[in-house]
This record gives sequence, structure tokens and C-alpha cells, in this order.
Amino acid sequence: MRHRNKTAKLQRNATQRRALLSSLACSLIEHGRIRTTLAKAKALRPLAEKLITLGKRGDLHARRQAVAFLRHKDVVKKLFEEVAPLSKDRPGGYCRITKLGARMTDSAQMAYIEWVDLPSEDEDAVAETPAAAAEKPEAAKEEVKEETVEAEAPEEAPVAEAEEVTEEEETRKEEAKA
Repeated sequence: MRHRNKTAKLQRNATQRRALLSSLACSLIEHGRIRTTLAKAKALRPLAEKLITLGKRGDLHARRQAVAFLRHKDVVKKLFEEVAPLSKDRPGGYCRITKLGARMTDSAQMAYIEWVDLPSEDEDAVAETPAAAAEKPEAAKEEVKEETVEAEAPEEAPVAEAEEVTEEEETRKEEAKA
């Protein structure tokens, strides 16, 4: 019987499960948010939160424990220097799981798992809403218009060159036929 054994097996043996969760934790630390199945996200959350707790401790032993689990020194460095300091005032609950619905291929429930304190890409996109654009000064809007005009100009030249190349190819084909 499995009384009080809450570990999700994820249809893997212990070594494969540990490697999977280590890889997911590295990806979460590196990217800030990952898309995975709901079961894997739920299995990853306690481990990721323990890693943040190690990062908040910040001593040598905590760093060695993190390296032992993650096996990537550069990821551990990012954990201790960037991710954990953002959560220094939070007593727990460092991860957020957002359900996405079923995957098209096999109907597996998908979810995003992300850090609560780390700014995500969606928040950056929300900052550029039309209301935020209306608050920008008119001089900034004019600069943006000038940049777009400059960006459009170089695109026209390659099209003209491409037309010339096709005309040269047509003349070569006609000469080859003759």
C-alpha cells in the first residue's frame, strides 16, 4: 500500500523521474516559465520551491545541494543570483501553475508553471496596450513612425534586384533554347 506516499511516479522509474524533474527545474530557472503537462507541473512545484529556499539561504552547502540536483552550474548561478533574490520577502508559494486545457494530439492536460515574482513576457505585452501607447508623448510617436519608414525603404531595393535577376535568367533561358 502507498499510505502517505505522495510522490507522483509519472510512469517512470526513480532515476528517470529524477532526471526529468531536474531537467524541468533547469528549464524553469532558465526561462522563467515553461509549458508542460499538468501532472509534471504539479510534481515539479515542490522541488522548484525547495530550490528557491536553497537560493534564499545562499550559503555554500545550499549551493552544493542545488548543483547536486540540477547538475548545471550556470543554472545554479542564475538561481542564486537572479531568481531567488526576487522572492526574498515571500515566505513560500514561489510557483504558479496555470491550466491551459487539453493537448490536441493526446488530450493530455497542459499547464504553464512560472515564478510568481519573476516578470513574465505577458506582463511586458500588457504594458504595451493601446492605453499605454496613448500615454506616450507625441514626439515618441513621431520617432516610431520615422523608424518604420526607414525600415520599409531597404525592403524595396532587394525586390527590384530580384526582378532584374529574373529578367537575366529569362534571357539566359532564351539563349540556351536558341
